[in-house]
Amino acid sequence: MPADVPTIVATSGGWVPGRRTRVAFGPLVHHCLDLSGVSGRTPRVTHLGTAGGDQAHWNSWVLEAGREAGIDVTNLSLFPMPSVDDVLGHLLEADVVWVNGGSVVNLLAVWRAHGLDRVMRQVWEAGVVLGGVSAGSICWHTGGTTDSFGPGLDPVTDGLGLVPYANGVHYDSEARRRPLVHALVADGTLGRTYCTDDGAGLVYRGTELAQAVVERDGAGAYVVERDASGAAVEERLDVVDVRR
Repeated sequence: MPADVPTIVATSGGWVPGRRTRVAFGPLVHHCLDLSGVSGRTPRVTHLGTAGGDQAHWNSWVLEAGREAGIDVTNLSLFPMPSVDDVLGHLLEADVVWVNGGSVVNLLAVWRAHGLDRVMRQVWEAGVVLGGVSAGSICWHTGGTTDSFGPGLDPVTDGLGLVPYANGVHYDSEARRRPLVHALVADGTLGRTYCTDDGAGLVYRGTELAQAVVERDGAGAYVVERDASGAAVEERLDVVDVRR
């Protein structure tokens, strides 16, 4: 069963340490499955590690995490070539598409080279829940801040734009993220920007923010906008704890 409206869960989390595995699916991923409406069968998650170059060890860890959680997980790799013949058909069979972190600039370039920018819109409109962490969060937005170009942070402004806002990730754990978001909003490089601390996520229903969700104590979510004087103004959002 697809979600009842196009849904995106954009996060700075989703992975937690596994008890028997290197990583495990955290509450934010399970919340994606809840939003998908899947019931009566094994949930299906397709993982994309494009932003990290489709690392074989990560793909294997994700499969292990799926087995431990009772989730049917597949990896859709694009290196050295797409791992399936029908990328659109494969993604449409998932309940959740989860996009891992890494270089959002490289992710966007590779996706566009393979037409996944258009495919992801079709998948989203069909009701498959799109989720992800870090680069896998920024990609759904108009842009955000990234270390894709080097150790410093820079703006990226050519995201897929499925939601018409920018995105700031790792807001509490990387000291340069917050001031750069404020500077880019103030100078107009980024528009309204929704931001997440580690362990927090943003749930978009259609193109509007429906709620902010967290999987750890103290995690927050924020919106930063430019006021009439040209200054960046930050507001902390109410959050819902999705831990079970």
